[in-house]
Amino acid sequence: MSKFPWRQILPFALAAFFVVGSLTNILAPGSIYEEYLKWGYPRWFHFVTGSLELTAAILLFRAPSRLSGAALGCTVMLAALATVIIHGEYAHAVPPLVAATLSLVVGWISWRKRMALPAIDQHQRQVQ
Repeated sequence: MSKFPWRQILPFALAAFFVVGSLTNILAPGSIYEEYLKWGYPRWFHFVTGSLELTAAILLFRAPSRLSGAALGCTVMLAALATVIIHGEYAHAVPPLVAATLSLVVGWISWRKRMALPAIDQHQRQVQ
């Protein structure tokens, strides 16, 4: 039985989530735009959120920048989570909570890989 390669697929699935979120925020259909206003954000803030989500998605696509993408994505989702919780919209808290958690997982995996690389390089130099 083969193992599902979730460590390879998860960053791309998370990046896809952020691409969809960024487009939704940048294009901001009336309901999204109205929510931002209701929460007290400036009229242009949906562009900021969408741009940050798109940046996180781009960073998640490449392994060297994946840790930064995970950190940015987690930060954006924690801000979204705080916004909906402060305004008592608990049903809207699930997607940012899941995305923040998955961002932490991707970040952890990326960080561990990054920390393992110097040890592998050092071992290879000793063997030669």
